[in-house]
Amino acid sequence: MANTEKNDFVFLPLGGVGEIGMNFALYGFGPPKNREWIVVDCGVTFPGPDLPGVDLVLPDIRFIEERKDRLRGIVITHAHEDHYGALLALWPRLKVPVWMSPFGAGMLESKREGERGAPQVPVTIYKAGDRFEIGPFAIEAIAVTHSIPESHSLAITTPLGTVIHTGDWKDDDAPSLGPVIDEGRFRALGDKGVLALVCDSTNAMREGVSPTERAVSESLSTLISQARGRVAITTFSSNVGRIRSIAQAAHAAGRKTLLLGRSMKRVVEVAEELGYMEGLPDFVAEEDFEYIPREELVIILTGSQGESRAALAKLSRDEMRTISLTAGDTVIYSSRPIPGNEKPILDTINRLIDRGVNIITDSQALVHVSGHPRRNELQKMYQWLRPQVGVPVHGEAAHLTAQAALMREAGIPEVAHVRNGDMLRFAPGPAEVIEDAPHGRLVKDGEIIGTTEETGVDERRRLSFAGHVTVNIIVNKDMEIIGDPDVVAYGLPKLDVRGEEIEDMLFDAAVEAYESVPKARRKDLDKMEESVSRAVRAAARDAWGKKPVTLVFVTKV
Repeated sequence: MANTEKNDFVFLPLGGVGEIGMNFALYGFGPPKNREWIVVDCGVTFPGPDLPGVDLVLPDIRFIEERKDRLRGIVITHAHEDHYGALLALWPRLKVPVWMSPFGAGMLESKREGERGAPQVPVTIYKAGDRFEIGPFAIEAIAVTHSIPESHSLAITTPLGTVIHTGDWKDDDAPSLGPVIDEGRFRALGDKGVLALVCDSTNAMREGVSPTERAVSESLSTLISQARGRVAITTFSSNVGRIRSIAQAAHAAGRKTLLLGRSMKRVVEVAEELGYMEGLPDFVAEEDFEYIPREELVIILTGSQGESRAALAKLSRDEMRTISLTAGDTVIYSSRPIPGNEKPILDTINRLIDRGVNIITDSQALVHVSGHPRRNELQKMYQWLRPQVGVPVHGEAAHLTAQAALMREAGIPEVAHVRNGDMLRFAPGPAEVIEDAPHGRLVKDGEIIGTTEETGVDERRRLSFAGHVTVNIIVNKDMEIIGDPDVVAYGLPKLDVRGEEIEDMLFDAAVEAYESVPKARRKDLDKMEESVSRAVRAAARDAWGKKPVTLVFVTKV
């Protein structure tokens, strides 16, 4: 440790830089061929329609898997899915100690109990203000405000300097839950000297300062008081402060509160165990719904992102056995759409409107505020810390570029351009990208974790676009076809543009392709299957304009 000239201090994101979600950051210290490592955060992102059947998307961590003998631990900054949601899936590949806050550890245990075969992860609890060592890294947890309890920035110190990893944060002087950001500690670290700031970029394109959570709570209270029927408010289940604000507003309006949605109940259960729900009336049970007058009920429920299996989507389809919304009720979206979720959210809203339900979103009233810093808040962080190097993370290209420009305007001497897989050396010497590390995405598909090719998702995607044709040909010892081949087409049109049966055309193509090959050359069954497959795909293309996935069996009896 004393011979620092042979050591370097590096940062390597494998997720969350160039995208929103799936945060996974590595910090390394030591000689280039023998660095020791820690992981900060281990998150997921969620699949879109391009990944049919996939449950979760995870970072490809093969770089650190190959070096796990030098991995010293994992630190989770807070318990949002995009920061800790991959831990149960990926920890068995790494098997190192994990540091989490009490709320984070409670969320992890609750998640583990709900997943078959989930590992028992060894967790060390830390709180804001705690200092601990992991290998060559001295870590200090600093309280920040965010949309979930017990969020932290990390000061990561080595003999080559201190890096501030902000995690998700905002500067809210009136949060509904938890402490305000520890400005004093950030200023003290800045006075001591900060090598680099690795900073949240989510709202770097938005001017000004984010509204406070208290202002949102007051607005929600007014809307609940003015509503005539039931009020259903959907928000992120992890936003415990917002859930508490809604419950307080409902109580002030003389209404009872009901929780709906498994993840919502799971989060609240953990929050109650840690005392975050003290002073609130008990939530009412679902079976009491029919006995509560419409004007006396507020429902807090999942589904703000249009998830088809979440409570709000089910209510919009009238699929819940004991709970329903009727004309004159009000649904408030206390959230903003995550990019990519606009279509399912709008579908849910339209179904609710067709049922006569009133809709209120953040475009109509102050019903949501982000947990991430806007430009003025970012500038305050720069002033507190005065880092030598600025590193925008946690955002797509537009967000990262916007914060990079802001950092330069603020006079930060060096601003690094980093994306997933870029290994950035903080010190010694000027900050620069020194290596391109393997990176990418894995998918969790049922119980299987792997690439889209390994899990069959690539083939499944092709099936979803062009269907599937199976051909079964039985031949005798002379290699002549016995009977009629079986041709079964799934996901193809029945008729072509002339009204002719497409399956008949595929049958004819299969027979013709087989019989066009001289008998002496039919003995190689693999080549015969390939020849028939090409002919069937070509016939489908001519009749339909698309090439289905084709599987051909030639069986000799």
